[in-house]
Amino acid sequence: MKEEKNKKNWFGWFVFAIGVISVYKLLDNYTEVYGFINNLISVLMPFLIGILIAYIFYFPCKSIEKIFCKAKPKIIQKKTRTLSVIITYLIAFLVLLIIFNVFLPALSKSLIDLASNLPQYYKNVTEYVENQPENSILNQIGAKEIIKSLEKIDIKQWFSFENIINYIKGALGIVNGVFSTFVAIIVSIYILLERAEILKFIKKFVEAIFSSRVCNSIGKYFTKTNEIFYRFISSQIIDGIVIGVILSIAMLIMDVKYAVLLGFMIGLFNIIPYFGAIIAVGITLIITVLTGGFSQTIWVGIVIIILQQIDANVINPKIVGNSLTLSPLLVIFAVTLGGAYFGILGMFLAVPVITVFKIIVGDYIEYLRNKKGIQTE
Repeated sequence: MKEEKNKKNWFGWFVFAIGVISVYKLLDNYTEVYGFINNLISVLMPFLIGILIAYIFYFPCKSIEKIFCKAKPKIIQKKTRTLSVIITYLIAFLVLLIIFNVFLPALSKSLIDLASNLPQYYKNVTEYVENQPENSILNQIGAKEIIKSLEKIDIKQWFSFENIINYIKGALGIVNGVFSTFVAIIVSIYILLERAEILKFIKKFVEAIFSSRVCNSIGKYFTKTNEIFYRFISSQIIDGIVIGVILSIAMLIMDVKYAVLLGFMIGLFNIIPYFGAIIAVGITLIITVLTGGFSQTIWVGIVIIILQQIDANVINPKIVGNSLTLSPLLVIFAVTLGGAYFGILGMFLAVPVITVFKIIVGDYIEYLRNKKGIQTE
């Protein structure tokens, strides 16, 4: 008995020593390790993108599969999963086709037109401000100094056709090349087709490694995390589309120039909580001042404020539900932290991440309270 205990102690110390040496070697060869990890991520990127695509398409595919399960012909019932995957990808392909053939050319044309006319818009605003009396509110807030500072910014260069192409390439650069894109799509298809087998294998693996209590906890938080992330991502995208369409129509009625472009931009930025909407509305108001004057800008601002209130109190809660109810202070903190370390993607995913973290911390606090015999209020 004593020998077995000594063997366990020696084995424990041996594992600890190997761990210390491994950490030391990692720190000592940080550059090589970092380069290896970067290369590994770049090699695995098509597979990671494939997993992401499969994750996004999972619920639509599942919904279509349920519809086919109700079909009477046995041939359809036997091929429900395959048919659901095919239809899901056909719908996705048609949506992308419409975006690339209808919306992107129109948006690109509006951007180029805006960039070409900016010097004239700037000249018009400058003349308007200079003609105002000295005691006007524009002069009191230093409008002349602000306009002079804007003159140094070459906005036209940002919106040139070459730069627009580079922006699109940068956005699509995560999956670089036809082969990588093809691999990502094939991986996503196989994941959707074999999702039941994959989940069954993961479940067996977890059960083999951990105790039943830990397995139950992992299953619980995996399900909750999946629900929170998917609901947040899908709801933000739907909400952005709804807001973009409504605002585009409203601004078209108001005869705002670049109405579709501005509505699309607000809808796109709206997926980032708090900061996205503020940035998009600020840019919209500036462009409206340049193209339509101050009176039109005031009306656009009023319409946007009313719609944002309707969205915050009616549309968004209906889409998102109560599962992502967080304190505004916590949301601002999460978005700021996510943006600082992980950029736009971090700002977008900060809310679901902090929601999951809040649930885990809350459950752990309740566990400690119950352990001490403190009754839950």
